[in-house]
Amino acid sequence: MTARPPPPLHKLYQLAARPQWRALEFISDLHLSGSQPRTFEAWARYLRDTKADAVYILGDLFEVWIGDDARAPGNFAQRAADVLAGAAARRHVAFMAGNRDFLVGAAMLRDCGVEALADPTVLDAWGQPVLLTHGDALCLDDEAYQAFRAQVRTGAWRQAFLAQPLAERERIARGMRDASEAAKRAKPIEAWADVDAVAAVAWMHAAGARSMVHGHTHRPGSEVLAPGYTRHVLSDWDCDTPSSRRAQVLRLTRDGFTRIELDAA
Repeated sequence: MTARPPPPLHKLYQLAARPQWRALEFISDLHLSGSQPRTFEAWARYLRDTKADAVYILGDLFEVWIGDDARAPGNFAQRAADVLAGAAARRHVAFMAGNRDFLVGAAMLRDCGVEALADPTVLDAWGQPVLLTHGDALCLDDEAYQAFRAQVRTGAWRQAFLAQPLAERERIARGMRDASEAAKRAKPIEAWADVDAVAAVAWMHAAGARSMVHGHTHRPGSEVLAPGYTRHVLSDWDCDTPSSRRAQVLRLTRDGFTRIELDAA
């Protein structure tokens, strides 16, 4: 934990689960790409078969997203959009941007029928508020990343990046991704930046929520951060690496949270 103040909640976005819904599900950090076909197929199968009334995707659905105009008939981006559109035709689907796919835009979500979620958002689930966030904004110890995040989330940076040709955007994104992966490989996962507990509790307190759901850290589990305040961390997915296959969903019903292990074969 740090002594730095938590990032302020300038505006608190809210949404409500429909009273007739019986189950909500949360996923994040699938890092989908054309080089991970089994993870893609597991995701598509999950969205087709789940009995949840609503699915909330809390960031890093994609390994990288370089702009909505990257979609073209038959390519990976368009196939992913088609899966989202098919799922949204059957149930409510909502998407919150992560650190890898913050350039997913309004055109993509509108075309797919997917609701855009601000980060953070308070979800009223049958009278119980739950704070939803990707989680990266609360990893305060990673000062280099926080500076980078502040830069690339500006409208000026986004406009300048999207104005470049697709090939150049792909080159830049590949370099950023390679640098991020190299930094992670340089230290064990337990040394990766984690959500600051003080900041997380401050957010929950400000939102009037006793529970938080987030991804980003790749450390799935539930933890009491302070008396009465619990966080539920989503799992990353990987169905293409035989030694570490995993695909987990967090489900919320009126009875509380449960974790579901999907078939990652």
